[in-house]
Amino acid sequence: QVRLRESGGGLVQPGGSLSLSCTASATTSFSIHVMGWYRQVPGKQRELVADVGRSGNSNYADSVKGRFTISRDNAKSSVFLQMNDLKPEDAAVYYCSARGLLTTHYLRDFNTWGPGTQVTVSS
Repeated sequence: QVRLRESGGGLVQPGGSLSLSCTASATTSFSIHVMGWYRQVPGKQRELVADVGRSGNSNYADSVKGRFTISRDNAKSSVFLQMNDLKPEDAAVYYCSARGLLTTHYLRDFNTWGPGTQVTVSS
């Protein structure tokens, strides 16, 4: 399976900014179709923040449109999330996600998550 690792979480004041990064790696060959970011707070379902395909087409949750920007580097199997004008309701554990194919011997789907990185928005 593909392994994802996030970085960039931390504490920020309301109105501040953070940048999250995620890189995928594996011991076998793979092709990533979609990478994205989800977030989750205790007692709530994990929700999509943004995702992006190989061509750069992206989707955003309505709550983050105009404030967050997702991008990816296909060559590095990385995805990034620039978060601006952060609000207290943005506080959550942010998870990197990736969906694609493992291709070493035969094609098979994969869908994986990183361990998450904490984003705290507080004065």
